[in-house]
Amino acid sequence: MKKAFLLTIYSLMMAIAIRAQTNAVTTPFPAAVSKPEVLVLKETGYSFGKIPQGRPVIHVFEITNTGSQPLLLENVQASCGCTTPEWSREPIAPGATVPIKVGYNAYSEGHFNKTVTIFYNNGQTKALIISGEVYKLPATAAPENASVQFLKQTNQ
Repeated sequence: MKKAFLLTIYSLMMAIAIRAQTNAVTTPFPAAVSKPEVLVLKETGYSFGKIPQGRPVIHVFEITNTGSQPLLLENVQASCGCTTPEWSREPIAPGATVPIKVGYNAYSEGHFNKTVTIFYNNGQTKALIISGEVYKLPATAAPENASVQFLKQTNQ
């Protein structure tokens, strides 16, 4: 009797497990609803390459409104104070292309990788990345030549 009871319980549990597996496989998940992309970037990143220290550089990114409604850029925010974005606060008409000017002040020597985030359409974002390497300029126009001093001493 005990074996029959345990066998019945075991069979019932297996049937439930098999039924759960079958439902999981045959029940489709609702498809993710994706909004069509309305802000298209011509490029998402730019490398300035090697730039001299203390000389600001600027790059202009282009964005296009591919939607059917005007698009408003809510904010364009840089990851640090050394990077300054400039953009129009006016709505972007459908099909229009506008610039976002991104400047970098090149104050600190070394490699840099900065992000500029575009906020639009009530919470959507896109990221722009600028990078490069800042090198230190020599203190004088030309390095001093030690052999010139040596030649001056020998000619006297």
